[in-house]
Amino acid sequence: AILGPRQCGKTTLAREMDGDHFYDLENPRDLSAFESAQTLLESLTGLVVIDEVQRKPDLFPVLRHLVDTHPQTKYLLLGSASPDLVRASSESLAGRIAYYPLGGFGLSEVGDKFWRTLWLRGGFPRSYLAPDDAISAMWRESYVATFLERDIPALGIRVPALTLRRFWTMLSHVHGQILSYSELGRSMDASDTAVRHNLDILEGTFMVRLLRPWFTNTSKRLVKSPKVYLRDSGLFHFLQGIPSMSALLAHPKLGASWEGFALEQIAQRLPAGQELFFWGTQAGGELDLVWERDGKMYGCEFKFSDAPRRTRSMTVAMEDLKLEHLWVIYPGDREYPLGDKITATPLWMFPTTRG
Repeated sequence: AILGPRQCGKTTLAREMDGDHFYDLENPRDLSAFESAQTLLESLTGLVVIDEVQRKPDLFPVLRHLVDTHPQTKYLLLGSASPDLVRASSESLAGRIAYYPLGGFGLSEVGDKFWRTLWLRGGFPRSYLAPDDAISAMWRESYVATFLERDIPALGIRVPALTLRRFWTMLSHVHGQILSYSELGRSMDASDTAVRHNLDILEGTFMVRLLRPWFTNTSKRLVKSPKVYLRDSGLFHFLQGIPSMSALLAHPKLGASWEGFALEQIAQRLPAGQELFFWGTQAGGELDLVWERDGKMYGCEFKFSDAPRRTRSMTVAMEDLKLEHLWVIYPGDREYPLGDKITATPLWMFPTTRG
């Protein structure tokens, strides 16, 4: 299964895999054909591609039977909504399915010298490839409207579009911060339950990333609430009303924007499925990103600075977490050491092999 937000390129990628049969469950004719899914699918061989599979959640038990009884047939499932999709497929296809997360364009695809355009417009192909910034912003405006007014109701979710848009915009104001459900609830005059429900919707449709805290056996009091990020920098800039790079560089959310953008780029360069966390203590020590691989801990700190320096917080994180290495990711053009196992590294120089 390839999972990712709408319009990120899943269908384009799947069509390059030379599938023998392709079905789009947003096509009424294909959806109607799947009313008799077992009859339709059990006669097929080769690679069967099923797009927008979350439109047919009762398909998974059928697929489990077919995978077991017709092993010569392979299936590629494309989905743009995760909690229901993943829960349904994991219950029915446990041990039979692998997931590949697909985001928008990354630096490795657009080229390092275009990082500013990617940062401003985000990774959705049609937003990034627009002729100019104004047309890109118009595309993102239409995307948000269509997502709220059509895509969310199509999932069977009954939240008014205006309510969810207001909530999404409010999240953009706390982008990169520790999440407080109660404060969001007071701002919206809504219960914690409603806040969590709306957050589940946006996280489950790949619009929002909740970065959970890393817990260790330590005597220090650790932060226990997650941090929240809008996953696409272009949508973040749209919701914040940032139309151009010059406006972004003068905006008070500049640092938070860089942090979210860099985090998503690093996440793309790490192995698929890598669990990511942040680390923070109630005394103020914090590291923006940490992960564990092969029994070793690694970390990143994101700084929008011409020449970042080592901070006490980095030293404390190195000691407490026993980091194998810490990279300080900044928008520069050269890599240089900040201390033992601490390196200031331009975003585009962080390769997939590290960690």
